[in-house]
Amino acid sequence: TQSTWDTRLMAAAAAAAAAAGGSELARKRAHSETTAGGGDDALEGLSAAELLALFESEQSNIERLHEEIVALRGQKRTATTSGPAGATFVQTLDEVDWEAFTAPEHCVPIRADVRDLDWKLLAANCQFDVILMDPPWQLASAAPTRGVALGYSQLRDDEIMSLPVPELQKDGFLFIWVINARYSYAFELFKAWGYEYVDDIVWVKRTVNRRMAKGHGFYLQHAKETCLVGKKGRNPPTLQGSVASDVIWSERRGQSQKPEELYEIIEQLVPNGRYLEIFARKNNLRDFWVSVGNEL
Repeated sequence: TQSTWDTRLMAAAAAAAAAAGGSELARKRAHSETTAGGGDDALEGLSAAELLALFESEQSNIERLHEEIVALRGQKRTATTSGPAGATFVQTLDEVDWEAFTAPEHCVPIRADVRDLDWKLLAANCQFDVILMDPPWQLASAAPTRGVALGYSQLRDDEIMSLPVPELQKDGFLFIWVINARYSYAFELFKAWGYEYVDDIVWVKRTVNRRMAKGHGFYLQHAKETCLVGKKGRNPPTLQGSVASDVIWSERRGQSQKPEELYEIIEQLVPNGRYLEIFARKNNLRDFWVSVGNEL
C-alpha cells in the first residue's frame, strides 16, 4: 500500500541520513525500521538526497491523484434511463450532451473559427475596453507535450498575428496568456498591434493540499503561468488602478483551463467595461463578456 511504501521510504531515507553522519543509535534504529518491513532492493544504494527526492516525487504523485479524485467527485452527473428493464446509468460531465448546455444569462457566446469570423462586423458594432486571449500556441519541439496529450488544435504564429485585434480596440487593455517558448513573440504581437507592455499577472498553481503544483518543463518544473498585459491609447473611462494583486494563487485546473480569478481582476480594473475573450471555452463563459471560440 502507499502508506507502507511511504513508511519504508522514509525509514530508508533516515537510514541513509544516519549513515552519512548520524549517531550509532540512529543508524541502528533506522536499520531496524527498514528491515522490519522486509527491505526493498529498489531503495538500496540510494543516497539520502536521492531518497528524499524520491519521497517528494511520490508525495507529488499522491497529490495529483487526490486532485483527480476530487475533480471526479465534483463532476455534475445526470441520471438517464435506458437499456433493458429501464436500467439507470450515470453520465459524467464529459459525457453530458453539451447541446443542452445553458450559458450564463448575460454572456454573449460566438461559436466560430477565429480565422473565419467576420471580425470587421463585430468591430463596427463594438469597441472593447479589454481583450483577453489564451492562444493555442504551436509547440515546436520534437516532444512538445512531454507525455501530455493536447486536447485542442494549435495555430501557427502568423495565424495568431493575423487576428484583427487593432480593429477591435482603439483604447484599452490586452491580456495574453503566454508559454515560455512564446514570450518574445508575444512582445512582437504587442508591437505589431500597437500595444505597450505595462504589466503581467502570474498564476501560481497549487494542489488541493495547498502545496505548489509542479508540472512539466524542459529545464525546470513549471508551477506557474503568466499573462502579459498590454495597453494602447487612452485609459477606459471606468479604470480603477491598483485594486488587485498581480499574483493569483489558486488550484490547478483541467488542461488549458485558466483561473476564474483573472476575470475578477479584469472586472475590478475596468468595472462595467466591454469585455471580449478570444479562444474562449464553455467553462470560461461569463456574464457581460463576448466570448469567441470554436469550442463553444
